[in-house]
Parts: sequence; C-alpha cells; structure tokens
Amino acid sequence: MDISWILGQARTSYHHSKDPINLSTKIGVKISLPQICQSVTPACRLNPLLFNGHLQTFWTVVKSQDVPIYYKRKIFEAEDPRYEGTFAVDFVVQPYEDNDNDLPPRTTNFKEDELQDIGSLDSKPMLVTLHGLSGGSHELYLRHVLAPLISKEGGWEACVVNSRGCAMSKITSGVLYNARATGDVRQVVKWLRKTFPNRELYGIGFSLGANILTNYLGEEGSECKLKAAVVCSNPWNLEVGSLALQRSWLGLEVYSKTMGNNMKKLFESHVEQISENPRIDVDRVRKITYLHEFDRELQGPTWGYPTEGAYYRDASSSDSLLAVRIPLFAIHAEDDPIAVKEAIPYEEFRQNPFAVLCTTTMGGHLSWFETGGGRWFAKPATGFLMKMAKDIDSSEYHSFTQAVDANPNAEGPHFDPMRRKLQIQVEH
Repeated sequence: MDISWILGQARTSYHHSKDPINLSTKIGVKISLPQICQSVTPACRLNPLLFNGHLQTFWTVVKSQDVPIYYKRKIFEAEDPRYEGTFAVDFVVQPYEDNDNDLPPRTTNFKEDELQDIGSLDSKPMLVTLHGLSGGSHELYLRHVLAPLISKEGGWEACVVNSRGCAMSKITSGVLYNARATGDVRQVVKWLRKTFPNRELYGIGFSLGANILTNYLGEEGSECKLKAAVVCSNPWNLEVGSLALQRSWLGLEVYSKTMGNNMKKLFESHVEQISENPRIDVDRVRKITYLHEFDRELQGPTWGYPTEGAYYRDASSSDSLLAVRIPLFAIHAEDDPIAVKEAIPYEEFRQNPFAVLCTTTMGGHLSWFETGGGRWFAKPATGFLMKMAKDIDSSEYHSFTQAVDANPNAEGPHFDPMRRKLQIQVEH
C-alpha cells in the first residue's frame, strides 16, 4: 500500500516520444528534450495537510503569501478586423510608488513618453504569459513563476497578455475571449519581435491560457516565433473536462458553479458592450448557473457554434499538440479536479518529439502547495525556461521540423491536427 501521500510526496512520471528531439547546448553537447525536463524537475514534496486535489485546489483561495510584481499596461488595438476591439498587455517593470484604483494592485498605464521609448536592443530573454479563466496579470500562481525570472539574478523581461475584459481591462466590442482566441497573443508576439529584435521569446500558459497557448503553437507550427514554452494544468480536451465536472456534486456545484459565476461577473462588468452583439440574449446569460451554461448562452452564439459541445470540440488543444514544433514542457497533476486526468492526451505526447509531459500524482489545479506556501510547479517551469534560454542552441529547430514533418505516405490519407470547423485564416 502506497502511503507516500501522508508525507506529501507525489510521484512524478514523464510521457514523451520514444524518439524525442536531441538539442545542442551552446558548448556543443547533445541532450534530449526529456533529459532537459527531468534535469530541471525537483522531487515533488507538497504540504501533507493538503493531501488530495480538492484540498490543494481549495487552498488557492487562501491569500497566505504575497509575491509583489509591478506592471505597466499598454492597450493594443486588434489588427484583425474579424476580432476587432482592444486588449491589455501588462509589462513587468521595476517597483514604483504610483497607484491606479481603476486597475489591479501594482498596475498603472504607461505614459505616452514611456511608450515612445519602450523599444530596446538588449538581448534579455522575454516571457509571454497567458493566465487562466477570468484571471489576469494579478494572479498569484502566475507571479510565483514570474518572480524568479525577473529578479536581478534571473535577468528576464516579461509581459502578461490579459484576455479581453479581464484584469479590469475594458472591451470595446461585443466579443469576449474564448479557448481558441489566439489572435491577440499572435499580435503581441509579432509586436515584441519588432520592438525587441534581439530578445528570444518564450511562452507560458496556465489552465485556459495553456489551452490557448497550445492552440497558438499548433497554428504557428514551424513558423512559431517563440523558442520554447511551458503549459501548466491545461484542460486539453474541453468536452471531456466539462462532462467530468457535471458528473459529480463537487464538480458541478462547486467548480463549475464558481467558474460560471466568475464568468457571469465578467459579463456583467462589460454587459453594455457585449449586449451590442445581436447574437447574445442578455436575459438568458443572466440566468445561467454553471460554466457549460455560460458557454452555451454566450460563447456559442458569439463565435457561431450551435452548442457548447461544438465549441469545446473545436477549441480543445489536444489535437493542436501534434502540430507544435518548438520544445514544449507540460506540467499536470493527475488529481486535478478541473483539468481532469482523463482529458490528458497521453498518446499525442508520445507522437510528438517536441513535447514532454510531466505528471504528478498530487497537486490539484494550478496549486502544488508546499509546506510554507511555495508552489512546486514554479520550480520545473522556471528551471526549464532558464535552461532553454541559457544553455540551449535553438538554431537547429528548423532541421528537426523538416525531419518530423517528412511524410513517407504523403499520397495516402493525411490527418491535419489544425483543421477546425470554425474557419479562421491564420497569417504568419
């Protein structure tokens, strides 16, 4: 009988291709992607009092620790006319004294003269961050990862792409975000590449942000401007996850209801703009209780999906994983009560040599609380990013992609993991 959970010790397992990519260090030593991931992943020792996924996840509402990160915000005007409106990106900056009550704590807007001088020719690595459902740059789980990277010792720059309407940002169209809304992150990456031409760019996504990031990586394929990425607690298969939540009392009445209420609050804070969308019945949205009902009444009509199931199947990132062509490290707890184990695409990880999945037997959803309040997942996530930026030569990625994409049966049946039912033309 395994009683390791009594001591808070979670087992870690790795899932990947039997022929993973072999990367070169900057001193010419070959190392496989799984070796890199395992080398930066410490033993998973969690708070023994939080001995299952529910307790770990519930503990996220306890504000027991603060990780101060300061931001300045830039408002982007969407370039895609099919997804018009504005969105907010928060850039990590040095601490300051100003305060803006209209924005989250430690967040103010850039001044015009600051925006004019924002560009730089430095070669610091930079992280593009995507938060979870209805979250934002203020989320504690996110700051646990940013803090060691942007410290003086870390030497990184970072920004957070806030989903539309989140983190007290305003929306200027009748459209919120969804699990496949990759246009904003794509625009930000292009802007960063132009504004900071010498910086290597990396990505990290949490929960729904992990799903969005994986979809983005799949859409970009070998043209991706990011050098490597991490995804934490990705729900992967949204339909499987939704049905799992509806099967249990805790799933439906606690998790789904809480997320549904959070999205309803987000809706109410922008109802004047969203109600301009003729597809939305405001009264029906206001009557929802659970997350899947919100997706049925708002996300489906907004994006043209007939049902929430159609939306989930189309926006899931499990197939997109097959098209990722940069090193991707996924971290997931098997007892996650929201991004459930049965939704993890184990076989897809075994098919893609660019991806490695690390699972832990405990940890909950974006939790992994250690004794003392630290969060274990921040260690492998930051360790991987630092290792990739400091030690790995990314110039060989293109040759790896050519080898992986070489199809000896090109004339036979062909599966395109990025062919979706909602047709959105992607311009690289």
